[in-house]
Amino acid sequence: MAFLVAVAALGLIIAAFMSPLLDRAVDELALPLQHADIIREQAADKDLDPALIAAVIYTESGFRDQTSPAGAKGLMQLMPATADYIAHKSGGSEFEQGDLATPRINIAYGSWYLRYLLERYGGNEVLAIAAYNGGEGRVDEWIVDARELGETFNAADHIPFPETRGYVQKVFDARERYSEEYARELGLGRSR
Repeated sequence: MAFLVAVAALGLIIAAFMSPLLDRAVDELALPLQHADIIREQAADKDLDPALIAAVIYTESGFRDQTSPAGAKGLMQLMPATADYIAHKSGGSEFEQGDLATPRINIAYGSWYLRYLLERYGGNEVLAIAAYNGGEGRVDEWIVDARELGETFNAADHIPFPETRGYVQKVFDARERYSEEYARELGLGRSR
């Protein structure tokens, strides 16, 4: 009987020690984070919230380097024409499409594009994130449509595509979770 009590006590001690480690492992599966150093670097360089960059990566690719059926590439799922535009505007004269498989380049280009969209839409994060997903032309149309109705753009009322509305919401939800769960890793000054 003493042996069983000792084994049970040892089991409880091991469980108590392992619980935080297991919790963290489950969190990382549900909400992965890779390349935090590159994300922090690009956030500082482009004056972006690192949790926003992480949330876009998570929403776009789940931190998996892949090519979408539409042809978007890498962690931040950049379309080849968009990447070429970014290379031209940012001085990436040596850029080749294959570079989008490199996390440092993909995150740098995706972050550049986020900064560009934020500036284009006067800091309006909803419009910038909607444009990242649905394209600038569509967002511009939605803004004009809202103005013609005498209204100020509102995502819930003026984004006609449920996919894009859902995308924007998913990015903002993920951003909040990254801010809470990975504050230290993203250099946000808060930790769990």
